[in-house]
Amino acid sequence: MNWVIALSAAAAGYLLGSISFARIIMKRVAPDTELTGIEIEIPDADEAVYVEAVSGTAVSMKLGGKWGGLTAIFDILKVLVPAVVFRFVFRDAPYYLLVAAMGMVGHNWPIYYRFKGGRGVSPMTGGFLAVAPLGMIVTSMVGMFAGLALKQILLSYMLGPWLMIPWLWWRTRSIAHVGYAVFVNLLFVLAMIPDIRGMLDRKRRGVGGDFAQAMDMTPMSRGIKKMGVRLGMIKDDE
Repeated sequence: MNWVIALSAAAAGYLLGSISFARIIMKRVAPDTELTGIEIEIPDADEAVYVEAVSGTAVSMKLGGKWGGLTAIFDILKVLVPAVVFRFVFRDAPYYLLVAAMGMVGHNWPIYYRFKGGRGVSPMTGGFLAVAPLGMIVTSMVGMFAGLALKQILLSYMLGPWLMIPWLWWRTRSIAHVGYAVFVNLLFVLAMIPDIRGMLDRKRRGVGGDFAQAMDMTPMSRGIKKMGVRLGMIKDDE
C-alpha cells in the first residue's frame, strides 16, 4: 500500500463527507428556517423527543419528504462516487475503503461546521453500495424485516449494517473489508448514543405509545412502517 495515496484517500473522503447537504438545501429553500432543535411529540405522553442531528431526516421534518429524500441522495453520493472512483482507479489496494470510512467520519463530525453533523445512515449506505451493493440491499432488507417482526425500531435501523460484517467476510475473506464494516458500525453506534439512550429510557418508563405509533415519529421509521403495513407484518391501527 502506498501511504501517500492512502492518506489522500482518507483526506478526500473526510473533506467530501464533511459537506453538509442538509445545510446547503435548507439555506437554499428556506434560509430563515432553523434546521436543528426539532421537537417530536411523543404519542400519549406530555413530553417530546428533540432531534439535534443535521441530516436528511431533519430536512424532511422541516421541508417535507421531497427535500429530505434529495438530501439523503446527495449524502449517499458524496461517499459513493469518490469511493467508486478510487476502487476503479486503484485496483491493487482497497483505498476506496478509506474513502468510504472517512466519508462517514466527515458526515458525522464535519470540519466545516464545528464537527456537528448527522448520524451517518446515508453515507454508510453510500459506502456499502460502493463496497458490496448486493450485500447492502440484502442485509438492509433482513434488518428491516427482523425489526418489523420483533417490533423493535432500533433493530430495523441497526441490524442491517451489522450483518454487513459477516457478509463481507463471506464474500471477500478480507480483514480490510471486515475492519471497514466494523469501523463504520462503531461510528454509527457512537453517533446514535443519544437516541439509543432516549429510546431505552422511554421504553423503561413505558412512554411512547405502541410500536405503530412510535414508528410514526420520524420520516425514516414511517417509511419502514408503510412497508410493514403493505406486507401485513403490522397493522396501521395497532
